[in-house]
Amino acid sequence: MGRLAVVEEETQDTRAIFWPGIRLLGSYARRHPGPFSLSVFGASVFSIFSVGGTVVLGRVTDEVVIPGFDESVAGSTLLVAGLLIVTMAVLRAIGVVMRRYFGAMTADRQQARWRSQLSDRFVSVPMSFFKERPTGELLAHADTDVETATMAMQPLPMTLGVIVLFVAAIGSLLAADPWLLLVVVSLFPILIAANRIYSHRVIGPAFQVQAALGRVSSVVHESVDGALVVKTLGREDAEVARLEAEAGRLLEHRIVFGKLRASFEPSLEAIPNLGVVALLAVGAWRVSAGGATTGDVVQAMLLLQILIFPMRVMGFLLEELPRSLVAAERIQAVLTAPDDEDASSSPALPEGPLDLVVSNLWFAHGDDSVLEGVDFRLEPGEVVALVGATGSGKSTLAQLLFRLVRPSAGSILLGGHDLADIPADVLTADAALVFQETFLFADQVEINIDPDGVFGPDRVREAARIARADEFIDLMPEGFATVVGERGVTLSGGQRQRVALARALARQPRFLFLDDATSAVDPTIEREILDGLGETVATTTLIVAHRVSTIRLAHRVIFLDDGRIAASGSHEELLSHPSYETLVSAYEDES
Repeated sequence: MGRLAVVEEETQDTRAIFWPGIRLLGSYARRHPGPFSLSVFGASVFSIFSVGGTVVLGRVTDEVVIPGFDESVAGSTLLVAGLLIVTMAVLRAIGVVMRRYFGAMTADRQQARWRSQLSDRFVSVPMSFFKERPTGELLAHADTDVETATMAMQPLPMTLGVIVLFVAAIGSLLAADPWLLLVVVSLFPILIAANRIYSHRVIGPAFQVQAALGRVSSVVHESVDGALVVKTLGREDAEVARLEAEAGRLLEHRIVFGKLRASFEPSLEAIPNLGVVALLAVGAWRVSAGGATTGDVVQAMLLLQILIFPMRVMGFLLEELPRSLVAAERIQAVLTAPDDEDASSSPALPEGPLDLVVSNLWFAHGDDSVLEGVDFRLEPGEVVALVGATGSGKSTLAQLLFRLVRPSAGSILLGGHDLADIPADVLTADAALVFQETFLFADQVEINIDPDGVFGPDRVREAARIARADEFIDLMPEGFATVVGERGVTLSGGQRQRVALARALARQPRFLFLDDATSAVDPTIEREILDGLGETVATTTLIVAHRVSTIRLAHRVIFLDDGRIAASGSHEELLSHPSYETLVSAYEDES
């Protein structure tokens, strides 16, 4: 919608809130016409029989109650009066049930739609999207923003039903006495003016409340997600202070918002109550003048009391409309984020291990250059070690090779095809990336290795065997059916890495990138893993290595120094390079 900068301005014209809000609610209604129409129908039923009930009570007053003071009333008359009152109440109740049930259904379906769209967007945006936004803010979009964005939908059916109510009310009052109608109608401009003032002032605080909710969610998520760091650094008090600070800001914004509501709602109630006093005065005058009956006055007073509820519903709509609009704007900002561009063509990659050609590859974070003119080639089936100091660009290269980020310049060819032309499903099927920091789901080991359940137990076990994970998995209480903790916390670092490697191998990739993916594994087991890869897996392998034993296993070594390829060759050949020899010596000292 492109109005985020606008909604932050408290002094904007009310139309900049009202009409975009109405269009937003209209889009909800168009997407879910069935339940919304039934909800509006229920509100109309309520409105019609609410007015009908006041007419019945007015006639009962004139024909049953007042005559009953002077003379007896026939039992049949009392029975008919009672049946009419009960019938109106039952029909009114049916309208209420329909309005609430189908109105809630409309809002719930829209919330499901929002969440489905957000889920699809979260998996389609590039990694840069997540780097620019805290996780707590994204969770707030899918939770509080979705609920708030549909909050104004709840009073909308009754607000539309109010049109029917007003038409029926005006018709019944006009038939009763025009002066009573004049008193009721004179209240509407006052209510409209109060609503405009409120809507004009509430948009800024509403935006601030939603933004503060996102910040609180971010702090909570970071504290929980980083519980181990918080504990080991003794930062419990500091994290509590952070949360208290953000919660305090949220409290301040909500107090401002609450004060506006606190001043608005009593005013909305006071105006109709003043109207009742005015009706009593005018009604007494009209009865004494013979222009209206007592039943007409009772009908008008009851009708005004009934009108108070829909007026409050309209007020609630105007209260929630700014918040819903702000929340929808926040969601739209996510939904309109650019997708991770996928290839439109479907090239057929060659059979067997895939070759990799990187030509003049550049990448920068803003003004900070990470990779500068990187050139290298991997032959099909070759095992190459990528060596470089921390910050030399190895992990960035991994993200570029798997299209998690886009290069600033240069090209990457996998299997003879430009990486940008390979569809995502083909890339993920034929190439696998395993990071040093692994992520496991809080689920069974077998599901972690085969999340989609498409490979079968034999292939899962074979992948675990190659990754040397089957030994410790078989010792678990339920074997491959054992449920690991969140992020695999019940496993050691080396065990997590081997399960993650098995997950990659189960797909039988033809290009494999191990970003220091065996750093937590015992060197002996690591050698067994790498030997097993060479013997049983037909793949081209690029390994980020920090152990000399791992480097020696590679056919060739690429030395990445400060974002550039400084040298390439065998380990023995590169020892003549001073920077490489210094780095490798440091690795040996660490060992």
